Amino acid sequence: MDDMEVKADALDGAFDAVLAAEAVDELKASVAALRAQVERQAVAASRLPLDGAKAADPARDAFVERYLRRGIDAGVEMKSLSGASGGEGGFAVPREIDGSIAATLKTLSPIRGIATVVQTGTSGYRKLVATGSMGTGWVGETAARPETATRSFAEIVPPTGELYANPAASQAMLDDAMFNVEDWLAEQLGREFAVAEGSAFVNGNGTNRPKGFLTYTATNEIDSVRAFGSLQYLATGTAGAFPASNPQDKLIELVHSLKAPYRQGASWVMNSDTLSRIRKFKTSDGAFIWQPGMVEGQAATLLGYPVVEAEDMPDVAANSLSIAFGNFRAGYLIADRGETRILRDPFSNKPFVHFYATKRVGGAIIDSQAIKLMKFAAS
Repeated sequence: MDDMEVKADALDGAFDAVLAAEAVDELKASVAALRAQVERQAVAASRLPLDGAKAADPARDAFVERYLRRGIDAGVEMKSLSGASGGEGGFAVPREIDGSIAATLKTLSPIRGIATVVQTGTSGYRKLVATGSMGTGWVGETAARPETATRSFAEIVPPTGELYANPAASQAMLDDAMFNVEDWLAEQLGREFAVAEGSAFVNGNGTNRPKGFLTYTATNEIDSVRAFGSLQYLATGTAGAFPASNPQDKLIELVHSLKAPYRQGASWVMNSDTLSRIRKFKTSDGAFIWQPGMVEGQAATLLGYPVVEAEDMPDVAANSLSIAFGNFRAGYLIADRGETRILRDPFSNKPFVHFYATKRVGGAIIDSQAIKLMKFAAS
């Protein structure tokens, strides 16, 4: 009996050893698999994304998949919709989507594409601009140096307003995983913003919106005597029309009314109706003064300067300021305050979901010598 117990104990010990060995092997295999998984993740994280691929952005994913599609606002950055009281609010659009909106705006908003655009953190953007000129003189080596004049400064405060848009999509569209809500929203907001701000940059009155360059005082005085902040115009000599003889000469005069430093980077701005008249002008040898772009995407030129079509420019009529020529990058400033903000509204127009978006934008002339106008008037 004792011999049988001894043999059983030995057998149990052998089984325990085998089981222990198997457990060690399983543990080693698990550790190896875990290590391989960690290495794969590290390699994947270190790889550069392929062209056209979007890197994972938790903020953007939370905004698109949680807030835009389903209305879950947890984890989304909140912003105030009021500059006066920082209370109830909207949600900040992630930088990538805001960049897509800005790219659409630059493409579709004519003046934004040629003006200076600055990003500001507050609504009270200010810029100091030097006016006048400094006095100089010649003196001998030991002669007295009389005091010279000093330049004065003017403060530019672009009037600012809140631009808003309210595109809508059905909840069924938002629930569809194949519907790219991110691109759709950026395009819709960009287009609606572009229409509104394009009009303001040309004709805005400066009350809760940018001040358009055509709303500034226009006079026929030259740069040296004209008051700062007023624009110079050249009259065509005929009310509501170009002169019947050599109308292109007036365009040449307008070009050379702009000082040479500004002419580098200058552009024409007019609407399509005015441009259709000018495209028919020819020189004495029969050549058209308007030249189409040689490659796709290149702007057409008039007398060697690019033409920007802005439909908010007035049609040719008596006393109209229908053509602008100048260096808008030096002459006009657009101030964007912060990012676009969005408030999701699924209640007002069921079954559609509205996205109420706001963006604060300002605009003003910063150098009135950099932009010239043509007035269709006798004088």
